[in-house]
Amino acid sequence: MLAVKPRFREILKSDLDAIGDLLTKGFVHRSREYWMRGLHRQGARSLPPGAPRYGYLLEHQGAPVGCLLLIYSSKIIDGEPATCCNVSSWYVDPAFRNYAALFASMTQKRKDVTYFNVTPAIATWPILEAQGFVAYCRGLYLSLPALSRGGHGVTVEVVTPDTAVIAGLPDAELAMLKRHAEYGCLSLVCRTAEAVLPFIFFSLRKRRGIIPLPAMQLGYCRNIADYVKCAGAIGRYLLRRGTPIVIVDANGAVAGLPGVYSEARGRKYFKGPHQPRLGDLADTELAIYGM
Repeated sequence: MLAVKPRFREILKSDLDAIGDLLTKGFVHRSREYWMRGLHRQGARSLPPGAPRYGYLLEHQGAPVGCLLLIYSSKIIDGEPATCCNVSSWYVDPAFRNYAALFASMTQKRKDVTYFNVTPAIATWPILEAQGFVAYCRGLYLSLPALSRGGHGVTVEVVTPDTAVIAGLPDAELAMLKRHAEYGCLSLVCRTAEAVLPFIFFSLRKRRGIIPLPAMQLGYCRNIADYVKCAGAIGRYLLRRGTPIVIVDANGAVAGLPGVYSEARGRKYFKGPHQPRLGDLADTELAIYGM
């Protein structure tokens, strides 16, 4: 039994070096540079009112012994404004693991917030379900968009951090595409005869289980049908860049899109008032920290 119990508090900017050290110790496959880059990106983001900037830490006698990174954002889901929170990386020193469950519950109490986890380890799936989380995505669809019959007459335009305007694209979506381009993501706009459609793709930096490289993850589209509609044009563009495979969050095979569905990886969970959309991973750890 500890003589002095640890306390929970919000992570402050002055804590970042200590948090970077803690996460580097807890996730040995990630560099300290990886964590610090992501933390500084979190520090520069706009937030919903009342949201913590970085998340929370578990502190014992003035030293961080655990942390839970939370990435808050405002989204529109099913036509309604939603406050969302990506429950991101979580680590507690072994000597304080008996406080871990209480720590997690203390940081996820707001009833108006939709909490979601987009990178749960397989071993944590039962734990999340016991905490009230529900799987909204059960697998991944490994698509080969260049083989799609769609996309004829569709033009593809790259959005960079310096792009000033995209005719026909709302300002909020242009700002999102530019923001993700700054993170190193690939932001594209497809023009069809009827619409201007935004897309974001994340690069995979290493092989992940069943996923061969080179591949990209679909990080944002308004809906999966938009991706299917533009898949041929997007696929030909990506093929010229040496990337034939696009991974899509899915709950089964995607009609009209060549590829293979698997439930071996890719499950994603949520709890709260709004179920996240498939195809919307914008402003999550996958973008801000990288895959």
